[in-house]
Amino acid sequence: MSKNRPPMPMRNRAAQFAPFAALTGHDEAISETARLTNSKIELSAEEQGLLSSRLSLALESGATVTFVYFEKDALKDGGRYVSVRGAIRKIDEIERVIILSDSSTAIPIDDIYDIKDVPAMS
Repeated sequence: MSKNRPPMPMRNRAAQFAPFAALTGHDEAISETARLTNSKIELSAEEQGLLSSRLSLALESGATVTFVYFEKDALKDGGRYVSVRGAIRKIDEIERVIILSDSSTAIPIDDIYDIKDVPAMS
């Protein structure tokens, strides 16, 4: 106890001994390492032909369909499968992407795994 200074409140005193992050970013690095990614599933020639037929039907009908495609992870190997619903606005054959009607979604053709809700043509 100091004779020159008033006693410190218990709350402030406890803050002196609180833990601190000595290794800044270490928790984030551990979380990133623990994050799981999936590998891309390779389709057989038969599955690719079926997918091509569904894509043609979806384009001709102009219907809203659901695309399931592989999205590569920016930080590590692998990625995840994403579902997006929309109508096809155009297919860019040079960039090999499908542009949906919302104009902000571009799906790489080579990464499409499935196309759902495609209406049957009569």
